[in-house]
Amino acid sequence: MTEVRRATTADLPALKALVESAYRGDSARGGWTHEADLLEGERITADDLVAQLANPAMRVLVLPGEGTALPATISITDLGEGVAYLGMFAVDPALQAGGIGRRMIEAAEDWAVRAFSAHTMRMTVISTRAELIAWYIRRGYVDTGRTSPFPIPSITDLSMVVLEKPIG
Repeated sequence: MTEVRRATTADLPALKALVESAYRGDSARGGWTHEADLLEGERITADDLVAQLANPAMRVLVLPGEGTALPATISITDLGEGVAYLGMFAVDPALQAGGIGRRMIEAAEDWAVRAFSAHTMRMTVISTRAELIAWYIRRGYVDTGRTSPFPIPSITDLSMVVLEKPIG
C-alpha cells in the first residue's frame, strides 16, 4: 500500500482540488464529512497552501493516488510544549468510509511524534458536527469541554469544539 508522504509544491493543484471537493460544493455531499450545508465559497487558497508547505512548524501530508490524484490529505502543526494541531483533514468523498481516514490520522500522529516530539494531538471540529465529533472520539480523542470561536469572524452562530488525544 502507498505510503503517506509530505506534500510538495508539485502537489498543489491536486491538493487544492481535493480540499475543495471534500469540504465545499455539491461534490462534497458525496461524503459524510463535508461543510457544504454550513459554509460556501473557497475553503483554502493556493497562497494559503504554499504558505503551509513552506512553514517549518507544519507538515502537510498526502496519500498519493493514481497519476496526480490525491485521495487524502492531513496537516499537523507544532504548537510547542509537546502539542501538535491536526488540521486540513480531507478524504476524497468517493473514498470515504473505506479506512483511509483512520490511516491518515495514524500517520499524522506518528509524524507529529517524530517531527515535533509531540505527546498530545489537538484538533477543533465545528460544534454542530456531532457525528464527526463522535467519529474522532472513537479514534481516541476526548472532548476537552473547551470551545474556540469559529475562524471566520462574520459567522457568529458556530463555534469549534476542542478535542485532544495523548500520542506517542
